[in-house]
Amino acid sequence: MGYCARMAGLIVRWIVSAIALWLTDKIVSGIAIQSFGALLAAAAAIGIVNAVVRPVVLLLTLPLSIVTLGFFVLVVNALMFMLASAFVPGFVVYGFWGGFFGWIVMSFFTFCINVLIGEHGRVEVITVRY
Repeated sequence: MGYCARMAGLIVRWIVSAIALWLTDKIVSGIAIQSFGALLAAAAAIGIVNAVVRPVVLLLTLPLSIVTLGFFVLVVNALMFMLASAFVPGFVVYGFWGGFFGWIVMSFFTFCINVLIGEHGRVEVITVRY
């Protein structure tokens, strides 16, 4: 796969994340996005935090995640959402529960949109054969 195709896939995933974050902002009252630029920056910040910081935090909290049968990962996800909001002016997460429910709703929307988009950033057609 060429450089342009990989960049197009990255941009499509960024836009998908931004759409999911916008929908989350409309549903979850503990999140506020003040501008379109803040929306795009927040989607990028969430992606960077998830790619860089989250794996380290998950590794450090692995014993606690094992003891809680994986439920502590939900806490880590909420904290990563809140951390991303600390880096982006115009993207505000009000408290832990705003981050918690915001993360859950955004993950749901991102999953639903990615099912349609596919891994290469193109609309996928799903054919069911009997």
